[in-house]
Amino acid sequence: MPIIKLTNIERKRFLALVVCLLLAIGGWLFLALNNKYIYTAKTVLVYTNFPQKKAFHPLQSDTVDLQVEGSGWQLLFSRLRIKPQSIAISLEKLNNRNYILFSEQLYNVNNQLETSQKIISVRPDTLYFDFSQRSVKKVPVELVSHIEFTKQYGISSVIDINPSHVTVSGPFKELEKITSWKTDTLKLTKIQHAVKTRVAMAHSDLKNVNIFPASVEVRIPVDEFTEKTLEVPLKVINNKSYHNVKLYPKKVKLTFLVALSSYKQVNEDFIEAVVDLNEWKQLNHHQLMVTLTRFPEYCKLIKIEPSKVDFIIDK
Repeated sequence: MPIIKLTNIERKRFLALVVCLLLAIGGWLFLALNNKYIYTAKTVLVYTNFPQKKAFHPLQSDTVDLQVEGSGWQLLFSRLRIKPQSIAISLEKLNNRNYILFSEQLYNVNNQLETSQKIISVRPDTLYFDFSQRSVKKVPVELVSHIEFTKQYGISSVIDINPSHVTVSGPFKELEKITSWKTDTLKLTKIQHAVKTRVAMAHSDLKNVNIFPASVEVRIPVDEFTEKTLEVPLKVINNKSYHNVKLYPKKVKLTFLVALSSYKQVNEDFIEAVVDLNEWKQLNHHQLMVTLTRFPEYCKLIKIEPSKVDFIIDK
């Protein structure tokens, strides 16, 4: 490939051309950035001058879009902002009405910004507030969780939530529909020890309903589980005619997983196994299915042997 060779005079001319081009671009950029432009900046609202003797609740977000007129330099640096600055809005007008107009407060808002900037308009221009009669009630916390345990580990007893109830405030008609309040989803993986953490309450979809506190403390007891086998006597239910029922066998063997800390405490007194005589009376079954009417909540049943039993009825 041929290489272009320049003489000293040609190199000087080329360098001069490049310098002139860069100076022209720099001059154009400088003039362009000094011009006025309109750009959008998100801003957080801070309320002042609260109305006296009135309970209210904003019906929109506390973030608005400002249409700002400023130089190109300000536009450039506004794109680099991580957090928008806040502006103060007076709520004095709420003493006479249920809305606030930004257009009435543009002068005061402009005084809060840089002198070379000017706010032209705000979106939305009108802020609405709810003045409906508010009620308060307490509802139980409902934990939403997705927990994965290491093999052989699991929840060993009741999960403790503190506080167990949260206070919800809002219009009476809305509170009538609320019977509990869910948390955000607690996600945990490979758990093999007890867990103590804080979980945020789920955000309210209703703008006029508030919740307190915003988070709860959750304690999850975790233990290693091991296999245990017990023989449990069978009971007959729905024997309304008082038949003499003989079961074969009279006991069933249960195999289940139990936490190591509860291994010795869990015995046949914690478990009730029954057969229903209605299976014979109404369905003409020749064997009766074994079901558990009482079983420790945090034990995990593996199998029942046998799952069906033979029977003889002496009339």
